[in-house]
Amino acid sequence: MKKVHEYIGVNKDSFLGELFELLRIPSISAQSEHKPDMKRCAEWLAAALVKSGADRADVMPTEGNPVVYAEKIVDPAAKTVLVYGHYDVMPVDPREEWRTEPFEPTIEDGRIWGRGADDDKGQLFMHAKAFEAMCATDSLPCNVKFMLEGEEEIGSPSLYKFCADNKELLAADIILVSDTSMISMDTPSITCGLRGLTYMEVEVTGPNKDLHSGLFGGAVANPANVLTRLVASLIDDKGRVTIPGFYDDVRELTPAEREAFNEAPFDLDEYKKLLDVGDVEGEEGYTTIERTGVRPSLDVNGIWGGYIEEGTKTVIPSKASAKISMRLVPNQDFEKIAELFERHFRAIAPESVKVDVRFLHGGAPYVSPTDMPAYKAAERAIVDTFGKKPLPFYSGGSIPIISGFERILGIKSLLIGFGLAEDAIHSPNESYGLDQFFKGVETIPLFYKYFAETK
Repeated sequence: MKKVHEYIGVNKDSFLGELFELLRIPSISAQSEHKPDMKRCAEWLAAALVKSGADRADVMPTEGNPVVYAEKIVDPAAKTVLVYGHYDVMPVDPREEWRTEPFEPTIEDGRIWGRGADDDKGQLFMHAKAFEAMCATDSLPCNVKFMLEGEEEIGSPSLYKFCADNKELLAADIILVSDTSMISMDTPSITCGLRGLTYMEVEVTGPNKDLHSGLFGGAVANPANVLTRLVASLIDDKGRVTIPGFYDDVRELTPAEREAFNEAPFDLDEYKKLLDVGDVEGEEGYTTIERTGVRPSLDVNGIWGGYIEEGTKTVIPSKASAKISMRLVPNQDFEKIAELFERHFRAIAPESVKVDVRFLHGGAPYVSPTDMPAYKAAERAIVDTFGKKPLPFYSGGSIPIISGFERILGIKSLLIGFGLAEDAIHSPNESYGLDQFFKGVETIPLFYKYFAETK
């Protein structure tokens, strides 16, 4: 590994220069006007992987945005690692809160600032450069395949079929993913669990047109008033979701499991300071890390209706809408939860309004065993680069396609991410520490080395 380490050290500036090229492409999958940027980003990545040492790199069409597939086969008998990442990024709204240009990456305070710096361009590019370092020094001990998609931020709608149609092409011993976080740089961790997701949209309709709030106020149901009342009722004063049956399949941790889970270092005061909140809030009887790791939750992700522009317009809006996500824990079925949500929301709506409930996307929770060879290899690699054994960590986030991989391809995923809470993914002023990026580049080749040695 000495030659690999030396190669990384010599090429740090070029690695960052290439990453900046990637970050400048506004590959926002949620916005149709960026469709050309999605294709341009995929083509850029394919070329970059060939440059890094891939024997082939193809931009493969799907029903949505293309998938970048690349591979290097060193020995058909060797272990095969399938690297998964996504090149699409979140929208930049609210634009006015950015301190820098979202798609003009800059380095300040030892961090790369820009949309996608962490999620997931910075993290997937660690794999490209680690791969390059191994290829350039003739140190690659495993076959490597890349599958980089452009729809993760909108639920990966096209990737399930892509996987089903290309099972042989994607055959591997492990799927390697860096789209998660660590506890901290001082306390490295490996994500061994992800919450599932059910994402819904609701629309409440009252009168057949906007009405004058003076002439009709107090006589006709206001959809905005009704919607906020309905949404507020979905969580009670103890922080529990009120949908009947919501908790039926949730497995309660034993006291010993809860004690072990809470051994991870966590400073509540620092957490509140980081978020600039006076206090935390959530399900009564559970710690903050339990609430975000092993308990389900419900949140409004967006709510709108009526007049929101400058000045006043005294109307009762005809419609009001909200997007609502529910994070799920193992044993909860995202399709069942969608059905329970729809049934409940329709049941609590008054006759004075009509409601439309739509399921947008979802995915199952995922658990990665800590005793599988790939986990042990990652553990050894992190010990080498961080100087301490990583803790197993259950993330509150969701990557719905990960459970899909296991179901369709029959392959487990290893979630070895290098993000941190302060990276502000999905928010204005997203960033990624230079030390995080290069620690990732240095750790990944060690994972390959130790994984190749496993039986």
